[in-house]
Amino acid sequence: MADLHDLTALEQGDLLRRGEVSSLELVEHYLDRVDRLDDVGAFVTTTPDLAREHARRVDAERDAERPVGPLHGVPTAIKDLNATAGVVTRFGSPVYDGYVPDVSDAVVLSLEDAGLPSLGKTSTPELGSPCYTEPEGAPPAVTPWDRTRMAGGSSGGAAAAVAAGLVPLAQGSDGGGSIRIPASCCGLVGLKPSRGRVSGAPLYGDPVGLATAGSIGRTVADTAALLDVMAGHRVGDPSWAPPPSASFVSACDREPGRLRVARFIEPVITDSRPDGGELVHSEVLLAYENASRLLESLGHEVVDVAVPLPPEAVPVFETCWAVLTALSPVPPDRAHLLRPLTRWLAERGHAVTGPGLGLAIGSMRRHAAAALRALAPYDAVLTPTVAQPPLPVGAIRDDADPARDFENQKAFTPWTSAWNVTGMPAVSLPLHWTPATDDHPPLPVGVMLAARPAEDELLVSLAAQVERAASWHDRRAPGL
Repeated sequence: MADLHDLTALEQGDLLRRGEVSSLELVEHYLDRVDRLDDVGAFVTTTPDLAREHARRVDAERDAERPVGPLHGVPTAIKDLNATAGVVTRFGSPVYDGYVPDVSDAVVLSLEDAGLPSLGKTSTPELGSPCYTEPEGAPPAVTPWDRTRMAGGSSGGAAAAVAAGLVPLAQGSDGGGSIRIPASCCGLVGLKPSRGRVSGAPLYGDPVGLATAGSIGRTVADTAALLDVMAGHRVGDPSWAPPPSASFVSACDREPGRLRVARFIEPVITDSRPDGGELVHSEVLLAYENASRLLESLGHEVVDVAVPLPPEAVPVFETCWAVLTALSPVPPDRAHLLRPLTRWLAERGHAVTGPGLGLAIGSMRRHAAAALRALAPYDAVLTPTVAQPPLPVGAIRDDADPARDFENQKAFTPWTSAWNVTGMPAVSLPLHWTPATDDHPPLPVGVMLAARPAEDELLVSLAAQVERAASWHDRRAPGL
């Protein structure tokens, strides 16, 4: 039999249901791997005793022959942005060193209720803001494909953990691409669901509506199964997406039919790189063109369209993003611990008046509505995920010039935030690897598909069809 970590999460769940392995055995297997192999900056906190305790409860529930889901007993991990009762939660920042929440958020509770033991907290940058994961006081999260290069952000620790075989799948969050960016950098599937699909209870920390929890895994089916666990509204949610017709994972077995797929490669939020270099890497362009041909070979119509969001939407998004940073509760006596980028963004946010924020939100919603109208004739949208293969650690970060840091981020990821603005579901698929060179091994390059709001099932069905035609889940980073 293959090593346990070489199996998909759903395959591990099947072994659990057949009694061929216990949840405790899986937890021990992965804890050992974390101890020996986490040279990718995946975890900032491990909780082995809690994981073992949860696994024992899960195994007892199975012995009692209670109905369980397909991931019941499969280990996972929690992003360091998610409040977890009794576990240190730093939000990627030394400002919150030693902070232990009294309550868990809805995502953590959903994972626990579904019987997924968590091995600990995965790394994230400060407040989950940058598109790279280089938190203070912890190693950077790197892609296992080349440990000198970044895992992306802000769910970089989660993606590094899955790509290195430290957990079979992991939860992430995405306010501007924070699931899809690291999925691209680490050669994984990263699924951001529709706005309102996953509850933000109890904190509701994003009143703008950009961010949502989602899933990272090696296969479409694994990420869909994890979405099944997290999806659903809770009493008090301000809005929610309608429930699926069946489970999201069952959509993997349904053919999507012949679809109209819009595509564009012109960047949405930047038209130049601060360093004057190539904006869209040739390998990213190749991945995009190959994905277009693959979709056509599957019977879909692929149509070039104009960028659906105008340049005027960019400063509106930036205003909202800065205000969200400013909303983070930071004790005044610890504000000096914030890194320069966070302070710079927070200062921009604090400079926005209440009416100014209201006007920005209204403007963003009008831009989103116009984009949704323009894309309404199409079942899906194809773009690259990021503009470059994973960059060297530190290539984007610029503590001496936070404004340049922010522009570097925009140049690296000029498409992903569009679907946070519109609330559309989107997925990054690992469809391409760069050629190996003397300087580095093959590097993963993701391609992104999006669908109409609340049409997550169709998106999953299309992504699964693409995966069947160009399977990737057996690819492993060097040494793994």
